[in-house]
Amino acid sequence: MSAFQPQPETITLEQYEALPENVRAEVFDGQITYMASPSRDHQLISMELSTLFHTYIKKKHGSCRVFHAPFDVKINDSPLTIVQPDLMIVCDPGKLDTNRCNGAPDFIIEIISPGNPADDYIRKLYYYKNAGVREYWIVDPRRKIVTVNYFEKNMLNIQYSFDSTIKVHIYEDLLIDFSDLAELLNL
Repeated sequence: MSAFQPQPETITLEQYEALPENVRAEVFDGQITYMASPSRDHQLISMELSTLFHTYIKKKHGSCRVFHAPFDVKINDSPLTIVQPDLMIVCDPGKLDTNRCNGAPDFIIEIISPGNPADDYIRKLYYYKNAGVREYWIVDPRRKIVTVNYFEKNMLNIQYSFDSTIKVHIYEDLLIDFSDLAELLNL
């Protein structure tokens, strides 16, 4: 028996960009991962948080921008790594082109889907931390928990319940009251 194991074929940026528009996929170290469509609660949480962040930034006349999935973030060219965070804040306009964010956003939220919790809790945590994301939240509607990772201060895996008010560390005075969100979703 041979010790040689063929390596799976890696996808290129050109192949990724040629995928049909209705295909939701991410690429980790050249390997494509297909994603399911988000649930109703997932969409409600994403929309509510996007609105809160957008309103805060606009009120403060901030230069950062809020984006929600599907919007690509190219973390690495070789091997190709492209993710589609559920929600992100990008403060460096030089990272943005018409197709994607090139490099780490400042802030990312992933909303757990029942089929892939390990992706958000383990794999994406690793990639986001190493790419230079400043702050990463994982919102788990089923468990009613928000896990905050503030990489700049080495605060990892701090968990809050949905009845908490949580500070957004990349801003001085932004607090998100998750009890309002839980009420909206009837959780």
